[in-house]
Amino acid sequence: MDGNVSTLNQRIAARVRDLRAAAGLSLEALALRTGVSRSMISVIERGESSPTAVVLEKLAMGLGVPLAALFDAPRAASVPVARHADQLSWRDPASGYLRRNVSPEGYPSPLRIVEVRFPAGARVAYETGARGPRVEQQVWVLEGTIEIGVGTERYRLDAGDCLAFELDRPIAFHNPTRKAARYAVVIASLAEARR
Repeated sequence: MDGNVSTLNQRIAARVRDLRAAAGLSLEALALRTGVSRSMISVIERGESSPTAVVLEKLAMGLGVPLAALFDAPRAASVPVARHADQLSWRDPASGYLRRNVSPEGYPSPLRIVEVRFPAGARVAYETGARGPRVEQQVWVLEGTIEIGVGTERYRLDAGDCLAFELDRPIAFHNPTRKAARYAVVIASLAEARR
């Protein structure tokens, strides 16, 4: 297993475990809340699985955090600079998309920035629903074209276009072209903004 993948699996494992404990949820309770099996959550928490983005989104929603929070280092130091060389990347095993958390880990800000490289023809759909703390997201296309479904609404975005929406409905991403797309995602957790 690639060292970067192994490190991220361990990081995701620690975050899911810590967030579940902080919420006072058993494996069974989190499984019921998310629709992810107890055994799958256990395997993820041991760092023995490379879960898909869809599974991670279900866990994040059940834990009341944005998906990006599952990639944070546990008890990260509050440093205002995130050097490119230190930003770990993660590839979704189902769609092949590559995500990189750009924002400084542990820095006390309600904003997070993620860069995504989305392969040609790739699709990913999240069963996102209303969250306890409100989460807003903006997607800014840097290269290529991406189609985004937010609930029943559909948007086609080309380079330079930006879409803003609340994470309270199912979200689907599709690259309808033969070229990879690259976009930035800016996430604002309004619960964190009130702290």
